[in-house]
Amino acid sequence: MKRIVYLLFVLIGATFIGCDPMGDIYNDLDDQNSSAVVGTDEYTLTEDDYEALDLTYGSFDSEDDAREMIPGLLADMYPYWGAGSQVLVSYNLYVGDAEGLSDFTGADVYQLTTADYAASGSDAFGYYPNVDATEEIISVLDAQISSPSEGQIVLAQYRQYLEIPEVGFANLYEYGFNGTLDGFESVNVLGDQVWEAASFGGVEYAYMSGYDSGSIVNEDWLISPELDLSGESDVRVQINQAINYASDLALLGVWVSSDYTTGGDVSSATWELIDFANAPAGNNWSFVLSEDYDLSAYDGETIHIAFKYESTTEEAASWEIDELFVKSLGVSGDYDSKGEYFVYSEGAWEVMEDVYYLSSEDYNSMGEGAGQPGQYDNFSSSTPADSYLPTFLSIKYPYAQEEDQIFVIYKYYSSSAGAVQIRGNSYTVIEGEWTPHASTVETTLQFGHDGTEWVPDNTIQYTLTRDDYDYIVSQLENEPGYEAATSSMDNYGNLDRRPSQAAYWSDADTQNSAGITDMIANAMGVLLDHIDPAAEEEQKYLLTYDIYNGTNTTESIAMIKVGGAWVRND
Repeated sequence: MKRIVYLLFVLIGATFIGCDPMGDIYNDLDDQNSSAVVGTDEYTLTEDDYEALDLTYGSFDSEDDAREMIPGLLADMYPYWGAGSQVLVSYNLYVGDAEGLSDFTGADVYQLTTADYAASGSDAFGYYPNVDATEEIISVLDAQISSPSEGQIVLAQYRQYLEIPEVGFANLYEYGFNGTLDGFESVNVLGDQVWEAASFGGVEYAYMSGYDSGSIVNEDWLISPELDLSGESDVRVQINQAINYASDLALLGVWVSSDYTTGGDVSSATWELIDFANAPAGNNWSFVLSEDYDLSAYDGETIHIAFKYESTTEEAASWEIDELFVKSLGVSGDYDSKGEYFVYSEGAWEVMEDVYYLSSEDYNSMGEGAGQPGQYDNFSSSTPADSYLPTFLSIKYPYAQEEDQIFVIYKYYSSSAGAVQIRGNSYTVIEGEWTPHASTVETTLQFGHDGTEWVPDNTIQYTLTRDDYDYIVSQLENEPGYEAATSSMDNYGNLDRRPSQAAYWSDADTQNSAGITDMIANAMGVLLDHIDPAAEEEQKYLLTYDIYNGTNTTESIAMIKVGGAWVRND
């Protein structure tokens, strides 16, 4: 920021009487009019300025708002500046989203159902990779939207497998006990020993033993989090475990309950034993993977699975649980969550061009780590879309041409709303780069101090050049009463301001020898019609020109355009 400040103080010598001679000087300074301090500046509003004005989005909604709010800020910034001071302020003005964006961000949303997928021959969770999702979705919209309106836009959200999924038992829940107990609840009924996370030879597992320099009586439960089986069928459970130092395997059991509540009394719940056929013999450290044990009796219910360990003074086995899987009949495979826009036109649904909805795989391609879009498959204030999408688009459309344009629609987490929203922007190739539409533009307003306060001021400050004097001469040299004045101007490049001379340029309060009043305002009006012929009504100028009044110096005149003509603005 550059700042030029002009200070003009005139101190008149005086004889001071009293014990504080400087006090009179301070009083004189306090009494001076604010016009004694005149400054000019150029200033760009900062984030702190917008915050001080309660503009949390960092922009003004309109120029009128800027005109109304900025003067108070200037009063705080320039408390000693007065009449004649000017500040050119740069600020952000909100101009809105790209035209047409709201058609997509505000479109109806249709989430495909299991029945929609099944109708295409895919499974109930998503389209297979070889399915043309666009064609299938058109059929879905025809069937599901009974009375579409002309021009109606719908965002169809769906899933599509990346590879042909495997049909069989798919994992609903899986636990590996890798360094933790994986959210399982440890309940100690008897004894000092408890379940813990352990590892050996690179294998991590949940571990329990009642042995501590001898066998000790224990009863300890390790109970899973709540397992919701709503809508599931043919549920199965599988365990990978190792048991050693055990002769009575009845002391170690895997149990299931549909009426246990986390944190409740294990003895008050109803537990059913899961009797695996494929289980360790109990006398070595080898892990044994069980069969898929049938739990279909619990289809649709909410259950807990528990490992119950008991030891006695005669026997204290070591039990290691490496993995637990809860499965249901279906398919398993990686998929992409996608979306496409369709418009209803002339009786049919059509896919829309030049708009792209980011998929989960797209977010992942921009980084899946902490603080990257793929972490939660959305953007946010800490992961702004414009920091990623230009590069993403350059990779996706490597042959895009200058001025190619596309709408990109994406998910955005709003911390203020506490929800994920659908947002987007228009991107255009400009000078070879994908460039987002700017919802704000930087613009300027000039403010001037009128002696009392800061007000919007369009005054243009202009200093005359030699060419300007020559132009005035060419326009007025043949006008009656201007002959001597323009001849002098032609010779010296200034205005003669000595009233006694024939070449005198009169002002508003005087006449020249030919009886003409305010020759200066007339000449400046002629010049302004030349240098700014398209000036709007009420445009202001402050013109500074060279004069001779016995010495070479300058004067200034304020002009304003009123009714199409330039007049003094005293």
